[in-house]
Order: sequence, then structure tokens, then C-alpha cells
Amino acid sequence: MSSARRSNAKLDLMAKPRKPSIRLTSITLAAPAPRELAQFYATLLDAEITASDPPRPGEPEDAGWAQVKTPNLTLNFEFEQQWQAPYWPAQSERQIATQHLDIQVDELADAVEWAISCGARSTEVQPQEAVQVMFDPAGHPFCLFC
Repeated sequence: MSSARRSNAKLDLMAKPRKPSIRLTSITLAAPAPRELAQFYATLLDAEITASDPPRPGEPEDAGWAQVKTPNLTLNFEFEQQWQAPYWPAQSERQIATQHLDIQVDELADAVEWAISCGARSTEVQPQEAVQVMFDPAGHPFCLFC
């Protein structure tokens, strides 16, 4: 085999594979009571609970799994026995929030009032004027924004 052919063969081996079809479809939140948290988000977002499974044998009554479908994203909720609500804003040596949901609203004040009526609570620290950071009933932070 000529050196040019060997060089081309090496390039073929180093080429990137063909990109497969990849789609983000859902986000899964861990919670101590996932079916209750699914109900909160279904109410908050005016969405439907599309799946709700009971606890597995040996798990607490509040355990289980649930799913809420919105027009843009599916939220899954799974049981986490060792759940610890994150601290926000982050505090040294405390459980931190590694992600949060951003929820766009038309009118911030009305959305905050609605979220509170659904069971959310507002955080003490509000870093931006057109954003309201809130906690869901399990303690996950989420943002309402215009």
C-alpha cells in the first residue's frame, strides 16, 4: 500500500462518526413525594399528568413516579429516598441546586400569585428585576420570567 493510501486510511479511521438523530425530550426531577410534585407542576402549568405509578415494594407511600407533559417539554418525577432540598443561593458545604426550571410568563406579578396559590414559595433573594426565583413544594428552585 502506498504512503498516500495509508495516510487516507488513517484519516478515515479518525473521521467523526455520522451524527445520529438526538432530541431532548424531558427533564427528571428527584423528590421525596414525586406524585405530589407532579400534581403541583400540572396545576402550575395547566398541564396533564400523563403517568403516575405507585411506590415499588418496600418504598414509602409517598414514593412512586409520575410524568407531566407540557406542549414544549415533559417533566418526569422520580422518588429519591435521600432527598435534600438545595440551598439557593448556594451556600458553602450545603446541597446546591445544579439546575432549575425557567418558566416564561406574560405577567410576572400574576404568575407569582398563581404559583404561591399552587404551593410554591418565594425566595428571599431576587437577583433580577424581571425574574422571580421561587421554590416548589419539594424545595427545587425555579424561575418565573417575562
